Amino acid sequence: MSTDLTLTFTVDQTPEQAFAAINDVRGWWAGPPAPTEPQIEGRTDALGEEFTYVVADLHYVKFRITELVPSTRVAWLALDSELTFIANRQEWDGTTVTFDVSERDGRTQVVFTHVGLVPEHECYDVCDDAWSSYVLGNLRRLIETGSKDANPADAAVVALA
Repeated sequence: MSTDLTLTFTVDQTPEQAFAAINDVRGWWAGPPAPTEPQIEGRTDALGEEFTYVVADLHYVKFRITELVPSTRVAWLALDSELTFIANRQEWDGTTVTFDVSERDGRTQVVFTHVGLVPEHECYDVCDDAWSSYVLGNLRRLIETGSKDANPADAAVVALA
């Protein structure tokens, strides 16, 4: 049985702080305007809204926010995608990115899952590396420190371009 890509971390901040950081997508998943830096267009913090994530000539995805439960859960459905570095460029279509936030022993646990991104997919390893950098690095740092200083964007993916 295939396993969806899942990443988990725990922080000392409140679930409300974690939830706010997750919804500040530009704060952890985008960089300054540059040809290889990701750009995000649209609202990322309201149920039913749609937004796009683009790295020029490399990665495009359009998400709809399908769940937004304050301090608890966020879900984004991938409506359309194009990953130019793999054979099935629409591999993300119909997948869902979720963030589950909960209190655990006085700390806040964040569980990120890219539902439908499984080891059998060509993107899995590269996407695991990229998501790990963004979620375990940038998002966690944003929650813990409020810092939006990002790591190099999609380092593993950009190297393939």
